[in-house]
Order: sequence, then C-alpha cells, then structure tokens
Amino acid sequence: MTALLEVTELKKHFPIRGGFFGGTTGHVYAVDGISFHIERGETLALVGESGCGKSTVGKAILRLFDITAGQVVLDGKRIDDMTAATLRPLRRRVQVVFQDPFSSLNPRMRVRDILAEPIRNFGLARDARDLEERVAKLMDTVRLPRDAVNRWPHEFSGGQRQRIGIARALAAEPDLIVCDEAVSALDVSVKAQIVNLLQDLQQELGLALLFISHDLAIVEHMTHRVAVMYLGKIVEVAPKRSLFAAPKHPYTEALLSAVPVPMPGAQRERIILRGDVPSPINPPKGCRFHTRCPYVFDRCRTEEPKLAAPRTAMAPGHVAACHLHDRPDSENPLAVAKGEAVIPV
Repeated sequence: MTALLEVTELKKHFPIRGGFFGGTTGHVYAVDGISFHIERGETLALVGESGCGKSTVGKAILRLFDITAGQVVLDGKRIDDMTAATLRPLRRRVQVVFQDPFSSLNPRMRVRDILAEPIRNFGLARDARDLEERVAKLMDTVRLPRDAVNRWPHEFSGGQRQRIGIARALAAEPDLIVCDEAVSALDVSVKAQIVNLLQDLQQELGLALLFISHDLAIVEHMTHRVAVMYLGKIVEVAPKRSLFAAPKHPYTEALLSAVPVPMPGAQRERIILRGDVPSPINPPKGCRFHTRCPYVFDRCRTEEPKLAAPRTAMAPGHVAACHLHDRPDSENPLAVAKGEAVIPV
C-alpha cells in the first residue's frame, strides 16, 4: 500500500523584492528540500523552533501557494502541479485547523453557515434536510450542543471555537487534517480536551493528522512519528518512543532537554544552545546546525549531512542527518541513550 501523503524534496523559496525597479534581491529559504510521508490513520508531528518552516510545509501541502520545487503526492496523485480546476475535487480530502480560533472563523457567519459552507461547496448533501442533519451530526461529533448552531463565533470560548474549527474541517469528510499549532493558543486544560478530541476522532474516522507544533509534551502524548525541522531542513524522523528515549541529532537532544519533567523531584540536564538561529536568507554551508552544535567538527562546516539510519537507532524508521553517526560509537555522544536498550536497525 502506498502512503496517503508523500512529500519529496519539497522547496519553498520566497523572493525578496527591492531596489528601484522592484527586482529580486535574494530569497528566503523557508523550506529547502524536505521529504516525508504520512500513512492512513497516522499522526506525524512536525516540530521545531518558530521560523523553522513548519507552517510553510503545511500551507504547501494545502496548496495555499505554489511550491518552488519538489513533489506532493496525495493517495498516488501528484497535486503540486495540478491546475486549480483539477485540484478542486481533491481539496476536500486535505483540510486544516488553524492556530487562532478567534480569527479563523468568520465573525459575520453563524455556526450553521460556517459548517454548511464546505458541505455545499463539495456537493456532499442531497437536499436541505440532509444538510441540516449533517450540520447537527458535526456538532455532536465535536461535543457541542446542537442548538449552538444559531450562535455567532464571538459567543463561544476559545476551546469551543476550536471545536467549531475542527467540525468545519470534518465537514468536507477529509482523509488528512493539517493541525497548524491547533492548541497553542488555548489554556492548558482546554488543550488536553482538544487533543483528546482529535485522538478520538482519529480512531472513529480513520483520519491522518499532520500535527505542527512546538509543544513536545503534547507531541509525546498524541503522535505516532515525529519529524524535527531546523532552518528549513528535516534533521531527524523517528517513531515517537525511539525519538524521545534516544534522540540521534544534537538539535533534537537540545529540544527534548527543555521539556518540563512532570515527576516531582525529577530533573533533566538542560542543554543551552549558544548563538542565534542563522538567517534563512543566508543559511550556513554544510550542516545548518553547526553554528550552534556543541559537538561540531570540521566536516560539519563544509558537507551537508543526509538523513540515514544510525547504527544504534532503537527502532526501524529512525533516521537522522548528522555526521556524528559516521564516527566510531566511542566518539559519538549520541550513540547510546542512558538507561535504554539499543536495538540495531
């Protein structure tokens, strides 16, 4: 079986306009050659610092803009080069839940109209009665009272608005939902409710999720696999348990060291990265993380590492882009995780 979504060498470079005639003076290399896949019913988390290109990846998959290079294949069909007319029937299969539940809903539309719009657009209802039934069932699905369909978005709390956003995404009967920081604007208790709702919906409907986030605690709770981005590149991809137990890239190791430990009295050694993230306008040569990496050596400054399976990876499918794994294990600080059994791939 082929994956539901396959992304190959995806690039999105935004031109920088300037000068007297408004010509191109450079590019922002927001996404610069990344590849990954998502299986049916799977959650893939895309994590990294703000500005690393996570949301740009989501928008590229949704075809909210044209990509610079690469391929996006949905269920065996390449969609990145389709015309708008050809793509339209397929748009319903990939939907999105945006970050801000306060600005992503039209304040001049009642909830009934917000949910009915995608149903009408894709011709999913047989008649007016079927449309009303579908809207009512959507309210049931996201655990909101049916009579709330007559209310305006400003009459709901942030968590309730995000539930409406999820219902709107579900209205098109998608196969994949892009959750772009879908819980980052919510209170902690509401976050948990929305995450649990998404998990329940995934099990009930067989949805695939691309969960874009910087909250690794939530990612650890709900995802199947994790892809870590840094400055437009994917530096590590792994099953959740393998990545959290034994990260194989120094950047992932630093990210995980910043996750709060929930157990009282427990401590984790914090890794403080020196320097700032380089500009995506002029990314460094070689490994893009070498300017902040605590383990950097000469090869890192000149040669870009490729994603490959480390010898000491805990599980199949764990790949990392780091030259450390070409060295003997005795010289590789990421070779073995403390307290974990290492299973060669």
